[in-house]
Amino acid sequence: MQRISSLNIVDLLLDAVCIVEADSTIIFVSPAFERIFGYAPHEVTGKRMLDMVHPEDLPATQDQAQRITSGQLQLHFENRYIRKDGRIAHIRWTARRLEEHNVRLAVAHDITERKSTEALQAAVYGISEAAHTEQTLESLCSRIHQIIGRLLPAANFSVALYDAPAQTLGFPYHASEHHHPAPPALPLAEAPLHAEVIRTGRTLLLTPGAAEAHGSPWPEHGARAPRPHSWLGVPLQTPQGVLGVLVLQAYSEQSQYTDKDKELLQFVSTQVAAAVERKQTLERLRQMAQYDQLTGLPNRQLFLDRLQTALARARRDGRRLSLLFIDLDRFKEVNDTLGHAAGDLLLQRVAQRLLECVRASDTVARLGGDEFVVLIEGVHSAEQAGGTAEKILAAFGDAFDLGGHRRHILPSIGVSVYPDHSDEAHGLLVHADGAMYQSKKGGGNRICVAASP
Repeated sequence: MQRISSLNIVDLLLDAVCIVEADSTIIFVSPAFERIFGYAPHEVTGKRMLDMVHPEDLPATQDQAQRITSGQLQLHFENRYIRKDGRIAHIRWTARRLEEHNVRLAVAHDITERKSTEALQAAVYGISEAAHTEQTLESLCSRIHQIIGRLLPAANFSVALYDAPAQTLGFPYHASEHHHPAPPALPLAEAPLHAEVIRTGRTLLLTPGAAEAHGSPWPEHGARAPRPHSWLGVPLQTPQGVLGVLVLQAYSEQSQYTDKDKELLQFVSTQVAAAVERKQTLERLRQMAQYDQLTGLPNRQLFLDRLQTALARARRDGRRLSLLFIDLDRFKEVNDTLGHAAGDLLLQRVAQRLLECVRASDTVARLGGDEFVVLIEGVHSAEQAGGTAEKILAAFGDAFDLGGHRRHILPSIGVSVYPDHSDEAHGLLVHADGAMYQSKKGGGNRICVAASP
């Protein structure tokens, strides 16, 4: 006991003992302070403890300091501090006022590991929940970015998805503290770090020394982009293979990624991969359900949904809309003489020409066979809709190249207008379809406006 009592017990404690004045100026900290906060005692003596508090926790910390100064005991207050290396330390405090010296005595217990475990569990749950609640791949990735940002620095975060047949990378989500735009889709060979992660299926952490061995760690972002201080890429593994890469970049020594960050990101990456894969599957199913698989245009069901929505807007705003019903003249001859593959190619080329003739706000859909329809909102009269129809006729004046065979395929077009011809979807389609048949009876390659009811 005599030998133990001769030791400075405070210096042996794993918790940090701190004595600060009323304004939080540090008078004394024990050696454990450096392990918890990163600063040696001599570096912080004379400085304000409050200056190290995480900005979001500063008001609550100031309130607690006032309570202790007024004589209250504090046994379990928790807050966050910014360590010397820029990372966050979670602290649970016990504290009291030493009235005779007008100072506060506090003991800091480091609970960062516990908080990290709790945050990791919350992240896994949050990613799983986002997979079911977020409506698009982009919003899912944005939510994942927020969740990962609570675990480690993630100002520079991107999701790269791998298209194996095309050997390309796409970037559905990209966030940069330097406001760099997302890279365009690019060949895998032009993103060597991503390619290495995908090829090996292993996480890649590049710090300054290791980066030299791999060459430039940012070739896909262009020569003007600043050099990252560290680069962390984690494969998004699925049972079918690597789906893509989750990438974090740091541009300062203080935010450099470590092996611990690598392990943490690897842990959540499995959940991220499952969430992204689920969202991709749902989007493919939606695409199949709502879009024509041959032309990529909206199918009948999606078109009818858009028409109902457009009619609701037109009624609300007191505006007109128009339908153009388009049928190809002599389409059967292409299938009979050149084969169905040429017929399919023709339909694809027709879809492209129609899209080139309309505004981005208009809808071009394939109803089936060689029947197409165009929904034009905001028209003032049938004559205005006819202007778009005339543009389509002109576009069809050039022959279609069908695998080396050139064919002139011309359209018959019928026009109906809301509310002139009908005030509901079915009636507008019937009138536009009837006008199209009048065009076809007249020899085709012409426009007919539906007769007034």
